[in-house]
Amino acid sequence: MGSFEAGDLQIITKKGKQLKKILVANRGEIALRVMRSAREMGIKTVAVYSEADRNSPHVRYADEAVLLGPPPSNQSYLLGDKIIEVCKELEVDGIHPGYGFLSENAIFCQKVTDAGIKFIGPSPEAITVMGSKLAAKNAVAKFNVPLVPGTEEAITDIEKAKTTAAEIGFPILIKASAGGGGKGMRIVANIGEFEEQMKMAQGEARSAFGDDAVFIEKYVTSPKHIEVQILGDEHGNIVYLFERECSVQRRHQKVVEEAPSPVITPELRKKIGESAVNVAKACNYYGAGTVEFIVDDQLNFYFLEMNTRLQVEHPVTEMITGFDLVKEQIKIARGEALSFKQEELRINGHAIEIRVYAEDPTNNFLPDIGTLVTYKKPEGNGIRVDDGFEEGMTIPIYYDPMISKLIVHGKTREDAIHKMVRAIDEYKITGVKNTLKFCKFVIEHEQFKSGKFDTHFVQQYYEPSLLSVEKEDEMLVAAMVSTLLLKNVKTPSPNTETSGELSQKSNWKKNRSNLR
Repeated sequence: MGSFEAGDLQIITKKGKQLKKILVANRGEIALRVMRSAREMGIKTVAVYSEADRNSPHVRYADEAVLLGPPPSNQSYLLGDKIIEVCKELEVDGIHPGYGFLSENAIFCQKVTDAGIKFIGPSPEAITVMGSKLAAKNAVAKFNVPLVPGTEEAITDIEKAKTTAAEIGFPILIKASAGGGGKGMRIVANIGEFEEQMKMAQGEARSAFGDDAVFIEKYVTSPKHIEVQILGDEHGNIVYLFERECSVQRRHQKVVEEAPSPVITPELRKKIGESAVNVAKACNYYGAGTVEFIVDDQLNFYFLEMNTRLQVEHPVTEMITGFDLVKEQIKIARGEALSFKQEELRINGHAIEIRVYAEDPTNNFLPDIGTLVTYKKPEGNGIRVDDGFEEGMTIPIYYDPMISKLIVHGKTREDAIHKMVRAIDEYKITGVKNTLKFCKFVIEHEQFKSGKFDTHFVQQYYEPSLLSVEKEDEMLVAAMVSTLLLKNVKTPSPNTETSGELSQKSNWKKNRSNLR
């Protein structure tokens, strides 16, 4: 990607100042979260929705809303051309893509730009480079960013790949170049299973991404997943807003995140942060982005990938820095320079986020659908819930089953853990199976509290039966309480009140008197 000329920057800046109406090309909690920040900036918002989301909060919250089509995302939220047409009809200045759907689609980004609409995110070139793991590795290698030993190009010759794998040393990891979410990924323990695993990885990659290119790299044992939030403007300024610990995962997808990481020292934080900035420089990045690293048990770190969008877990970074990342995205899209420098940034306290999914943690985290019969959110100082549902709504089968994100902020990590446990206990959801109890299990586990955990936490420490035991304990306690209550209740005479009722009425009258 070439550098901006002064004239080009003036055009962008001029167009950016016209951001008076933004369309959010997404749904649910992230759409609502973006709209709230836009409203605080005096910007009008447009919602798009599928038939399944007709009654969703983000649709009612927006100043205008447009139906895209039937529930399947390929007939609604992925219709990039239709979304651009809506923008033209409603005189929209910018599009915020949220995350997922079209957020990392370089073709859509280019079409938005060509239509004279501001894409609130990076350039199409940056999305393209970082969208390919191989292209990304080649780009960042020029900036001396640490890389896991592996191949520099897609595997075409199996025998040559076997030789390379042997030189690297087993175990090795086969990864899809265009992959994500664990798709097209295989761990290979020895040379005997290499060919079979590679064919399986290629088939998975072809099915999921339409691209069967795979590469191999050394498998890092006991890996921690650490990511760094960066912000860059269109004037070449880039900063890092510290790291997030994202090692608690199921099916290679995050379920608990926190900031800062409990194992990153100030010295390492500076090194990994500066490496993240160099990754951004490698593709002339602007906007909000996340650089992901693998960290081994000796605290050596290696570049994994870059996500060219806002992350699901961005609220923990907002909690410890005090910055609204969506507002910063919009300011950057306007052509404004960053209003702060790296040396001005400070970490304030500790934040933890759990993802509350409509999934059954006792049955391999299978998605569950149904109606939110009860939906009561926790409240209190330092507690935040980002969601897109209300009591009585149905969880649709067509999209990611995330109900909400529960985020807490405390003065210390210990304080944040205690606050999270309290918040989970006060979060009431019935009607669908969910991951609240599983997340509580994680937060209260000694290995989590120690900070000495890695991406294998779930398979090493979690068994579905552990939640069943907790449920049985709750039922036992409830039964014991009921028995004790029954023993204290005397059979009343006809037309008389029990002593318990008299006592309750007496207490009620006393409390009522005290309230006056």
